[in-house]
Amino acid sequence: MSAISNPVIAIAGATGAVGVEMLKCLEERNFPVSKLKLLASARSAGKTMTFRGEEITVEELTEESFQGVDIAFFSAGGSISRKFADAVKRSGAVMIDNSSAFRMDPDVPLVVPEINPEAAADHKGIIANPNCSTIIAITPLWPIHRKNRITRIIAATYQAASGAGQAAMDELEEATRAHLAGEPFEQKIIPHPYPFNVFSHNSDIDPENGYNEEELKMVKETKKIFADADIRVTATCVRVPVLRAHCEAIDFECEKPISVAEVKGILSTAPGVKVVDDREKNYFPMPKDASGEDDILVGRIRQDISDPSGKSISLFVAGDQLLKGAALNAVQIGELLVK
Repeated sequence: MSAISNPVIAIAGATGAVGVEMLKCLEERNFPVSKLKLLASARSAGKTMTFRGEEITVEELTEESFQGVDIAFFSAGGSISRKFADAVKRSGAVMIDNSSAFRMDPDVPLVVPEINPEAAADHKGIIANPNCSTIIAITPLWPIHRKNRITRIIAATYQAASGAGQAAMDELEEATRAHLAGEPFEQKIIPHPYPFNVFSHNSDIDPENGYNEEELKMVKETKKIFADADIRVTATCVRVPVLRAHCEAIDFECEKPISVAEVKGILSTAPGVKVVDDREKNYFPMPKDASGEDDILVGRIRQDISDPSGKSISLFVAGDQLLKGAALNAVQIGELLVK
């Protein structure tokens, strides 16, 4: 795969929460952009957004939108990605897709640049961005896995409204104000009362095994990204009334015994990770600190006392779902194509 120089970039879903963050990431990381096209639905066409001091008008997303485009970032939902994938490939552009549409397609690389950057080179016109919960969980686990293979992962997620988009974030704020005022509120984006409540992630449940889609994404995507079909993964995904940044409680088991000191040593130099683990002050990763941060915060690192073999570690992570969980990871994938 030859590197793309001076690429023409398109963002499909530019006005959504992830699209806005993609625009910021491209600017903040000095991504080489010779021309930028901002694409969205017809109702958003005509709006303007600022990039490097220039006002750019949002255009309606059509099949003709990708003529002359080199890289097309997509964050407009799986149905839109599937609808326009052929048009992107016909134009000669590479689609970097943030939806779940192509993640498990064997012909589509599923990439976290800190883990499997080499996979991006094998693309056939589409590269998939993993699920946010998967990225936040496995980015700090990968460097440990390389030193001492992880055989099992047990995760419980605490997922923010940002995972359901800007509309869900707005709804959480509006519903909270109504709740505090004692006023009725009709939830339209999130199916359960959201303020001061915690509930199972609002994705479809598999009637046979009882897992929801979010949980199964973490299971399947981890196996694909790690290129390890035998790793055992289970997850319980929960929505919490936090605006931005997901948290996850993770317990993992390695092939050989591993100590807290070893884990801290590995994570202290791991890319995309920041250790926040102050037992004395009881200060550990929190959404308020992870929001707006590129790195995934890792703490509560402790030996799993339920495993007498010494092979298991428990920890807690917090990561910005809109950044490393979505927009930043996509832009990092784009950087692999232009270097």
